Amino acid sequence: AVAQVLGPLQDRIELDLYAGKLSEETGVGKEQFARYIYENSARARQSFIGINCGAIPASLIESELFGYEEGAFTGASKGGRLGKFQLADGGTLFLDEIGDMPYQMQAKLLRVLQEGEIDKVGRQRNIPIDVRVIAATNRRLEEMVQRGEFREDLYYRLNVVSISIPPLRERGNDVLLLTDYFLQKYCEKYKRKLKIDRGVYQMFLSYGWPGNVRELQNTIESAVVLCETDTI
Repeated sequence: AVAQVLGPLQDRIELDLYAGKLSEETGVGKEQFARYIYENSARARQSFIGINCGAIPASLIESELFGYEEGAFTGASKGGRLGKFQLADGGTLFLDEIGDMPYQMQAKLLRVLQEGEIDKVGRQRNIPIDVRVIAATNRRLEEMVQRGEFREDLYYRLNVVSISIPPLRERGNDVLLLTDYFLQKYCEKYKRKLKIDRGVYQMFLSYGWPGNVRELQNTIESAVVLCETDTI
């Protein structure tokens, strides 16, 4: 499925692209695609660092991304702290839910992408970094740009290579392959030996899966836990 979505990029995935954007609905497996790109690239022996831009308070995201020096602010850890960009230096930084990044931080991210340097909190000189950036979102950034919620210059800077990941309902028999994969995974976890009735497979093929792969995964785990016979 990953290879099919990547299409003509498949044979060039090792290229040292600086920035790219994955987009589509939530739960489709954007991080898995990002890891696939990383694992098949020239940076595979370096770090893969991921961060969810929507899960970090606006007051902390700058120090999370760029780190800080000792004594930079009240409560700063002794010895300072490395940010995600420094941790990913030489490798890949995955910015998940980039559409949720605070607007004021978008300007600082843009500068990092343009200059190849980070402005570490409390440090007088910038630090050069060499990082491939892959950003992902389930929001329509083009519409956010029009509404003034996302910087237009950052959008075009990130949008070097754009990959739209189709939802599970549009991926044909992927649902059956994933069903078998998750069944094996959770049977091993819960020490059970179960099989799935063929009628269930047909139901899964016709269902819309609004929660995509994440919903399917949770459905299988729940079925494995609750099944009272040897067949789901």
